[in-house]
Amino acid sequence: MNDSEMMILKGSEVASLLNGQEKTLIEIVERAYKAHAQGASSLPHSTFLRFPDDDTNRIIALPAYLGEEFGVAGMKWVSSFPGNLSRGVDRASAVVILNSPHTGRPEAMIEGSIISAKRTAASAALAAKVFHQGQQDICAGIIGTGLINFEVVKSLLAVYPELQTLVVCDLDVARAVQFKNKCLDTFPQLEICIERDIQHVLKKCSLISFATTATKPYVTDLSACQPETTILHVSLRDLSPQVILSCDNVADDISHVCRAGTSLHLAEQLVGHRDFIRGTLADILLGASPVRKNKGSTVVFSPFGLGVLDLAVSKHVSELARQRGMGTVIEEFLPASWIERN
Repeated sequence: MNDSEMMILKGSEVASLLNGQEKTLIEIVERAYKAHAQGASSLPHSTFLRFPDDDTNRIIALPAYLGEEFGVAGMKWVSSFPGNLSRGVDRASAVVILNSPHTGRPEAMIEGSIISAKRTAASAALAAKVFHQGQQDICAGIIGTGLINFEVVKSLLAVYPELQTLVVCDLDVARAVQFKNKCLDTFPQLEICIERDIQHVLKKCSLISFATTATKPYVTDLSACQPETTILHVSLRDLSPQVILSCDNVADDISHVCRAGTSLHLAEQLVGHRDFIRGTLADILLGASPVRKNKGSTVVFSPFGLGVLDLAVSKHVSELARQRGMGTVIEEFLPASWIERN
C-alpha cells in the first residue's frame, strides 16, 4: 500500500473480521493498557461536541498515539444519540481514522461502532478476569440491554466459559426481553432471567456490568451486594458519588475518567481530591497494586474508554483485512504534491 492510498472498511467487513476474536481482543487491550501505563502513548483528553439545550446527544473525538508494538496514530469520532433507538437504528455510530505515525498521512477509514463496542467489552472482561479470578458459579448481572452489554456477555464467556446465568435489568422491559432472546439465540447454554429492580440484581450477582445511557447517578445503595462483588461501571454515570466513595475504585486512566460529569468526577468535586481512586487496571496488571484493597470489598472498575484501545483494535482489523484481501482501497486518495498540481 503506497502513501497515497486509503483503505476503507465498512461495518459488515469489520464484523466479519472480528467474529470470534474475543480472546485475542482481550489480549490486545491488555497489551495496550500496559503500553499506555509505561508511557508509550500520547493521549489528549477526549473532546465532547454537544448541542444547545441538549444534554443527551453528543459526538466525541478521541485522538491518540500508541507506540511499542502498535505504532499507530489516529482518532475515533463517535456519536451517541439515544433517541435513535426509537427510530430503529443503533444509538452509537463511529468512524476510526488511522494515520501513519511516520508521515502523518491517513491510511485507513474504518467503521468504528463495532470496534468501539468490542474494545469496551474486552476492557470490561479483562477487569472481570483480574478482579473476579477464582470465583466459582459466576452469575453475571447485566444492567442496560444494548449492544455494549451484549458484547460484554460475549467477552465474559471468553474469560469464563463456565458462566451459566445472567440476571438482566433494563428500564424498558421490552428491550430486556429482546436482549434475552438475542442472548439465548447466540448463547443457548445460558440461563437468563429478567429483573425489574436493580437491588435484586445486586443481591443475586457478584459480577455486574452497567452499560446504560444514564446521564446522572441513580444508584444510591450497594448494601445488597455480596462480599467480593465486582462492578464493571462501563457507562460511568450510574453510581452516586457517595456509593463511589464507599468502594474500592479502579479506573483505566485517572485523569481521563475524572471529567465530563462521570460518577468519579462528581465524587472528586464532592471531596476535593482523587485519593478515593486506588489506581488503574494497568497498575494491577503490572504488579504495582494488589487486586483488591481489602478482602471482601466491592471493586468498581470505571473505564473512561481510551482512544489507544480503539487504535490498537483498529490496527489489528486493518492488518487482518490486508491479509485476507478485504476492504476497498482507493488509489490516489491523497492529492499529488502542490508543486506537481496545475
